[in-house]
Amino acid sequence: MASVEGMAANFRRLDQFARADTAIHRLDARAKVVATLAFIVVVASFDRYTVAALLPFFIFPIVLAALGKLPTAYVAGNVAVAIPFALAIGLFNPLFDQQVLFKLGAIPISAGWISCASIVVRAVLTLSAALILIGVTGFPAVCEALERLGMPRVLAMQMQFLYRYLFVLIEDARRSVRALELRSCGRSPHLPTVASLIGFLLLRTWQRADRIHMAMLARAYRGDFHSRKVGNFGSGEVAFVAGWLLLFGLLRAYDASQLLGVLVGRVLP
Repeated sequence: MASVEGMAANFRRLDQFARADTAIHRLDARAKVVATLAFIVVVASFDRYTVAALLPFFIFPIVLAALGKLPTAYVAGNVAVAIPFALAIGLFNPLFDQQVLFKLGAIPISAGWISCASIVVRAVLTLSAALILIGVTGFPAVCEALERLGMPRVLAMQMQFLYRYLFVLIEDARRSVRALELRSCGRSPHLPTVASLIGFLLLRTWQRADRIHMAMLARAYRGDFHSRKVGNFGSGEVAFVAGWLLLFGLLRAYDASQLLGVLVGRVLP
């Protein structure tokens, strides 16, 4: 019960962040989507043994979160949920890639552990960037921007419908779980009961989708969502995209962490 309510509150809070009025919120959604996609592509283009060179890329999600006034605890908490999945993928690397790259004192560090760390860092970077993009833009605006950038309209509409009625599904699940807990008197429900509950939710979702579809057709729906806010790709958006693309290119061409280490080594005795 607590997990369902927590999920619903988490989605609502993210939706509330997107309604804020800051400089980054007022930018056209297409500019933020292009910058985020470029960020993800550049991060994914590094070698599998790269870790230190990826660390300077944290400047992108940190700056966007600061400009959008997103709480650090909220972003870190949501990104941390996905870290175990990245670890589950990367933990197999030390089993297959056991070549020793260097020693940390007397402890040999194999290439598999380096690639595992690289997977975790990439996951944190990309997931935090995507989460912050939604937090400073809103999921419907992101879908609209993707459609205007060339995504097929059918896919964009499906994503918007999924997000719009996800809150309804979560609310139905919350009421059903609460009813199950009240009727079970604190006892753990049996597997057949849980399966029946899930099937009931699926049937209700199917019926609701049919009613929504008929209602939209009755209101002359033709496959378009009309937004009250029309984006304008102006000079501010051009400067935003160009600045981040230039920075990403520099960080990709030059290892900023290595340059910083050399600089510190020259300054300190």
